[in-house]
Amino acid sequence: MSKTIPFDPAKLREPCTIETPSIPVNQYKSDFKKELKQYGKERLIRAYYDMLLIRKFETMLDTIKKEGVYQGISYNYRGPAHLSAGQESAAVGQAMVLDPEDQIFGSHRSHGEILAKSMSAIYKMEDKELLAIMESFMDGETYKVVEKHFPGTSVRDLAENFVLYGALAEIFAKKTGFSAGIGGSMHTFFKPFGSMPNNAIVGGSCTIAVGASLYKKINHKKGIVIANIGDGALARGPVYEGLVLSSMDQYKTLWDENPGYPPFMLNCFDNLYAMGGQPIGETMGYKVAARVASAINEYSMHTERVDGFNPLAVADATARKKEILLKGEGPAFMDTLTYRYSGHSPSDAMTYRTKEEMEAFRKQDPIEAYGDYLLENKVVSKKELDQFDAILEEKIKKTLEITADPVLSPMVDEHFIESVMFSNGSVEKFDDREPVLLEKLEDNARVKQIARRSRYAYDENGKELPAAKQYQYRDAVFEAMAHRFSIDPTMVAYGEDHRDWGGAFACYRGLTELLPPSRFFNTPIAESAIVGSGVGYAMAGGRAVVELMYCDFLGCAGDEVFNQMPKWQAMSAGVLKMPLVLRVSVGNKYGAQHSQEWTSMVASVPGLKAMYPATPYDVKGMLNYALRGTDPVVFFESQKLYGIGEMFVKEGVPEGYYEIPEGEPVIRREGKDVTLIALGPALYTATKAAEQLAEKGLEAEVIDLRWINPLKYELLIESVKKTGRAVFVTDSAERGSYMHTVSSNLSRLAFDYLDAPTIVVGSRNWITPPAEMEEYYFAQAYSVLDAIHEQILPIPDYVPKSNYTDGEFFRTSRLGV
Repeated sequence: MSKTIPFDPAKLREPCTIETPSIPVNQYKSDFKKELKQYGKERLIRAYYDMLLIRKFETMLDTIKKEGVYQGISYNYRGPAHLSAGQESAAVGQAMVLDPEDQIFGSHRSHGEILAKSMSAIYKMEDKELLAIMESFMDGETYKVVEKHFPGTSVRDLAENFVLYGALAEIFAKKTGFSAGIGGSMHTFFKPFGSMPNNAIVGGSCTIAVGASLYKKINHKKGIVIANIGDGALARGPVYEGLVLSSMDQYKTLWDENPGYPPFMLNCFDNLYAMGGQPIGETMGYKVAARVASAINEYSMHTERVDGFNPLAVADATARKKEILLKGEGPAFMDTLTYRYSGHSPSDAMTYRTKEEMEAFRKQDPIEAYGDYLLENKVVSKKELDQFDAILEEKIKKTLEITADPVLSPMVDEHFIESVMFSNGSVEKFDDREPVLLEKLEDNARVKQIARRSRYAYDENGKELPAAKQYQYRDAVFEAMAHRFSIDPTMVAYGEDHRDWGGAFACYRGLTELLPPSRFFNTPIAESAIVGSGVGYAMAGGRAVVELMYCDFLGCAGDEVFNQMPKWQAMSAGVLKMPLVLRVSVGNKYGAQHSQEWTSMVASVPGLKAMYPATPYDVKGMLNYALRGTDPVVFFESQKLYGIGEMFVKEGVPEGYYEIPEGEPVIRREGKDVTLIALGPALYTATKAAEQLAEKGLEAEVIDLRWINPLKYELLIESVKKTGRAVFVTDSAERGSYMHTVSSNLSRLAFDYLDAPTIVVGSRNWITPPAEMEEYYFAQAYSVLDAIHEQILPIPDYVPKSNYTDGEFFRTSRLGV
């Protein structure tokens, strides 16, 4: 049974006043003796060096972008340059107290964060470990260039040059970049040093970082996870959804075996501008960004505003928040006040800022101010600071010179990009630990119940068994999930109403008794956070299965499904894997906002594997395939089918493990006169149509497409060679249907064998009506016969029930319906 938390109406109705914790603002007080003791002289000086390194790196990039030449080195950089000059102290201060296993996720403006985090990691790692990372990363391609062309006096100096070169090479789209140049400026990162993917989508890193922190918590990994966003991102829904998911009460109230919150912090680099808009005073009303956290939980996320112009103030606050997170008492929020001198991008004329404002902030430049602080306290001389300037100027110049050289730093070819679109891996388990189960799989009540069911829908006389005695579609989902849960200790599944209802459509019934809440749990109604956190969990090293209760909700998680899931494997040049399965339930009976089938949207996005099984046999075999892979999969399921048994494979659904070969359609019924190609529940429509055609003397071959991407066309071509005709049947709206893509491709590939044009029979181009009117909307068996009769082959003695003539097509197209 699901654990419940009862409410007391008397207490709920008692009058009271809610008080929120006070929010500290710029409370840090400098105490040099304390700082010297805490960080040591070398680290205090190093903070200045790192800040200057970032400033010089971005000054070079800005100059190259605007003028095409820097220090006599010419280069035509065509990509973006979202710079953070002025924010260096905030990035360096944060990184000072973070360890290599601590992770930061950033934004499109994160060059400084990458460099700061990497430089911090370099000085906290042993030489042997640093060399191993550099020599093995991307088969040593980056390291080989650095070792040969950058003189270094120590391993750490070599690693410093490695980071500068790898980052710039990535920005310039070079093969030797951290992601082989495929990610580019806005997506540069270096995972071995704790610099995780930076996101071009404003606020996009929040939900992903929450997922990475869930991975650390559930799998007992070291470190914390920080999402760095800008103040403009606080208006985005996914940011709020990420905060809600990170602060669920159940981490303490229900997770008995692993209590405490995920080690997640949202840090806002509050530079006072969102592109050209001003959140304070114009586009938002919070006045102080830290105030946003007050609504999230009773602790207001331990929020505070920090003076980001002082790296030591940022380091102090980050260290305090880290201590809270490691105790499981988070999540946390920091509003780090800072300022960027540059516009949103080099093309930004900054007409929305006054010269007086810019000059006022430049007079408080954090690098100069911190340098003066070190000089005042006599830990460094002016000569030493000048030497840093000269050293770094030479480093940056050398980095640019080597990176701009097309021979030393070439770009990848098109074949490489193709090779990293999918990882095509097979992983039984991502961790050697024993999976945590609450009971043995064989003792599970659902497992025992399924064992009593017939794995084929018909008895020995060909009569269909009662539904309660049939092994159903939903049972196949359960078996595949339970099998992988019993093998892979990192696997988690979550979404709306999982534990209480066994999933919205009872596919998961039984998993509540089998699994602890940390592996199988309810989430808030927050589709962006559900999918986005799944992305973060998977890229961090675990396997996640997340669910959208209705296909229509793909729109609520659009960025996460279409921008995040599909792209990170390729943008990382294969460094990251994405073992993430998104189960999507396609509805009916619930009207226009709950009954849409959007396979075409998913099919149009490169980087996603997608499938739509229609039988229990295929559900189990295809989900088994998805759950041992290392690629992102959108797994469509139809609510029409959850209660059906196996009607096509007479041997029934095997009890043991098996997989369905990737991309292969299957013939469900053989014929010679016309090929009916169906996707999802339309298989049963096509089968019924084939039976009616047989009564008219026509033999239809029925093919179940099963796969959306990848898809092998050979079987379809062979069928058309035999029949000369092809009709595509789908539940999706006809216009823009994925079946039009398959139809177009088949027309080209089998053109010489076709005796008639291919036809797509889909649902009407309407909103989905209520259940009572669905027969008018979804394609019926008679719709298939009507289309054949009107467009392909006249059927003897047949009277159409609907209109599939060219005239009707012109009429509806003219009206857009």
